[in-house]
Amino acid sequence: MLLVTLINMLVVVAAVVIHYECLLRLNNLLPHLKVWHRFRIVFGVLGAMAAHAIEVWGFALAYFLMIKRGNWGTLAGNFDGTLTDCAYFSFTTFTTIGFGDIEPVGHLKYLTGLEALTGLVLITWTASFLFLEMQRYWAIK
Repeated sequence: MLLVTLINMLVVVAAVVIHYECLLRLNNLLPHLKVWHRFRIVFGVLGAMAAHAIEVWGFALAYFLMIKRGNWGTLAGNFDGTLTDCAYFSFTTFTTIGFGDIEPVGHLKYLTGLEALTGLVLITWTASFLFLEMQRYWAIK
């Protein structure tokens, strides 16, 4: 159980660090783009979405490796054991949609809960970042 907790913490910390680094780089890059100022927001949105996708795939890889390990749980339901299905489950968990066609069993439940909480926090962080960027660039005529 201690090893599962450490793995879960590592995955969450990795997602937060990835998000921080992506937003920091976007914040530094956007003012220097030689494009119409409103396209900076589009670039910011696309950059943030790319960060979220990387984070989701990180969780998906963790699910996949934990399932392959064998004794840390599995995903049940409409799940065929592929990395692609792990990514689908991760996207629905990260965004807190949770369609319910795949559900965690065993110790994977803990990572699933942490992913939903992490996704909520990181999506909110992105919304705040984009709000500040819109205030900065939409006021420019």
